[in-house]
Amino acid sequence: MTTLRADPGLKLILGSGSPRRLELLAQLGIVPHAVRPPDIDEDPRKGELPRDYVKRIASEKVAAVQAAPDEVVLCADTTVALGRQIMGKPSDPGEAAAFLTALSGRRHRVITAVTVKRGDKVWARDVMTTVAMKGLSNPELNAYLASGDWKGKAGGYAIQGLAGAFIPWISGSFTAVVGLPLAETAGLLIAAGYPVYGDFA
Repeated sequence: MTTLRADPGLKLILGSGSPRRLELLAQLGIVPHAVRPPDIDEDPRKGELPRDYVKRIASEKVAAVQAAPDEVVLCADTTVALGRQIMGKPSDPGEAAAFLTALSGRRHRVITAVTVKRGDKVWARDVMTTVAMKGLSNPELNAYLASGDWKGKAGGYAIQGLAGAFIPWISGSFTAVVGLPLAETAGLLIAAGYPVYGDFA
C-alpha cells in the first residue's frame, strides 16, 4: 500500500451521516472538518455477494463526495450477511423481526468496507467479523423491537446498544461491527498522509 507523506494541513471529510462513525473517530481523537453524506443507490445488485456489495458501496460513496485538494474523504459501509443473504437496514418492525429471527441462535458475518480518497488516489480495506447471536425468546425479541433500537442498523441490531446482551461471542473487530474498524481506518488515513496522531506523532 502506497503511503503519502503526512500533511498537517489536510482536512478530513466524513462521507457518512452515521453518529456511530463520528463517535468511533472521536476515540482516535479525530473530529472531521465536515460531514458530507453522499446520496447514492445502496440497493444490492442481483446475485451480488455481501463482501462484493459493501466494497462496491464504500467505493461509490467515496467517489460521490466532492473534495478539495487539501481534503481527505473517508467513507464506509457495513452489512450483515447470513450465508449469501445481505441484511441491510430494515424498513419496518416486521423486517427487523424477520432479520433477528433468522439470526437468532446462529453465527453470521458482519462486513465493513472502508475507503479513503485523497485527490485521485484511493485506499480501501474490508474487515469481516464473525458474530454469534444467542437464541432469542419472544419476550426478548418483542422488547427489542419496541425499543426502536433496530432502526437504521444493518441486520436490525446494534452490538453497542441493547442488542449487546444478545451477542455472547465475536471473532474479529468489535469496532468494525459497530461500523468503522479503527485499526484499519487509522492505517488507511496514515497511508493518505492524514495526521491521525496529530501532535503526538
